[in-house]
Amino acid sequence: MIQVKGVHKHYQAGETDVHALRGVTLDITNGEFLSIAGPSGSGKTTLLNCIGCIDNFDQGTIFIEKENIAEKTKKQLAFFRRENLGFIFQTFNLIPVLSAFENISMALSLLNLPVNEVKDRTMQILKEIDLEGMENRRPARLSGGQQQRVAIARALVKNPSIILADEPTANLDSKTGEAILALMKKVNEKHGTTFIFSTHDSMVMDFADRLVQLHDGQIQGDERRRA
Repeated sequence: MIQVKGVHKHYQAGETDVHALRGVTLDITNGEFLSIAGPSGSGKTTLLNCIGCIDNFDQGTIFIEKENIAEKTKKQLAFFRRENLGFIFQTFNLIPVLSAFENISMALSLLNLPVNEVKDRTMQILKEIDLEGMENRRPARLSGGQQQRVAIARALVKNPSIILADEPTANLDSKTGEAILALMKKVNEKHGTTFIFSTHDSMVMDFADRLVQLHDGQIQGDERRRA
């Protein structure tokens, strides 16, 4: 599904040239539940953003479903993200003035779907993440775990083949974080959705079926824990 071949990425931090990725090569197959782990500055978020068509890279290639994303224009990348990828962020990134229903359904509205289909799919995903009855609550009236569930639902409602999660448990207590990970694993097993996490949380690493270790922009380990 995803082939990362010899990817390098530089960026400027003030006057410093940071070599964030140094020839990363990685193959990810359909339905994996994979964690990219490493300390701050290891390049894990940069790698996630390159796979997610958010950041450009300087050298190498990334193929997603046999599509070479390096050859796409910004407009083509935006369309590709919209059609194929879902994103979950550590800060939830919900719109405060919108309800849970509206935060989720907005992802479908961008696909120009019929109003009835948008409503039906949004209510179905709210039920699947155990937030049925809370669809009219705004983020301020939801707990951190509930907000992350809304963020997960927003990513899932488009039925993407791949979900990219950047430190998804960072702003949650351990009990809530474990519940969120169990929910994502349930989705992974039920729908075959590929999940790729960036993390330095040992709990996320323990949940992963495959653990890729990054250090100074290079892969230092790649361990498959479950078939």
